[in-house]
Amino acid sequence: MKVKDVMTEHAVCISANASLHAAAQKMKDLDLGPLGVGAKNYLVGIITDRDIVVRGVSAACDVTTTKVKDVMTPHVTYCFEDQDIEEAAKLMREKKIRRIAVLNRNKKLVGIVSLGDLAVETGDEHLAWETLEQVSEPVEEPAKS
Repeated sequence: MKVKDVMTEHAVCISANASLHAAAQKMKDLDLGPLGVGAKNYLVGIITDRDIVVRGVSAACDVTTTKVKDVMTPHVTYCFEDQDIEEAAKLMREKKIRRIAVLNRNKKLVGIVSLGDLAVETGDEHLAWETLEQVSEPVEEPAKS
């Protein structure tokens, strides 16, 4: 099964220079949790509702003047729409992420695959549970000398 068969299509981007308020409003209007950050669907980062709260609101940032680029995740893990879904799930497990950006071969954002997509759309209960289990494991801290 290919990533394009299970992904949530029509991923949306917002400018890195947009305000957090604009990002939150777009998320609300479109009923989305993540937004790609970039121009013309070329990805330079990703921002989630959690990023806005944890990196923005909790730091008492003014949501009308703080820019998306100030709280976004700049290093985006992604897969391609024509890859096998097992490859996307493996990346999610390795990076401990709950959703992964999906690009076409021109590197334009075309969708998102979430843990929910793995669970519902693949019909592969083992793949979904294995990915959830490994994503949910805490990251081990290096030993202190």
